[in-house]
Amino acid sequence: QVQLVESGGGLVQAGGSLRLSCAASGRTLSRYHTGWFRQAPGKEREFVARIARDRSITIYTDSVKGRFTISRDNAKNTVYLQMNSLKPEDTAVYYCAADPNDSGTYSLESEYDYWGQGTQVTVSS
Repeated sequence: QVQLVESGGGLVQAGGSLRLSCAASGRTLSRYHTGWFRQAPGKEREFVARIARDRSITIYTDSVKGRFTISRDNAKNTVYLQMNSLKPEDTAVYYCAADPNDSGTYSLESEYDYWGQGTQVTVSS
């Protein structure tokens, strides 16, 4: 199995940027499609973005399109989420997750077998 550790969260003003990292250990992350989810206070966890294991496909939820970019460096066993033009509504705990399957149901939490512990992102207005 693979272990995932997120980093890069923090406090930023609206309009600012952060880059989250998801570092894998154990099995190589290149075996997995990888996604980012987030959970805001009092809300359910929601899908943010996903990248195919070979980087061929990236998918974003509508609210982050044009502002967030998911990428991966398989040589470093790491997936990134570059977040620009941050808004207060982006405040949440961000989780990365690894999906070994090819079913295509990318936005479902149940699709992902492995999860990190999360990193807090707070955007002040």
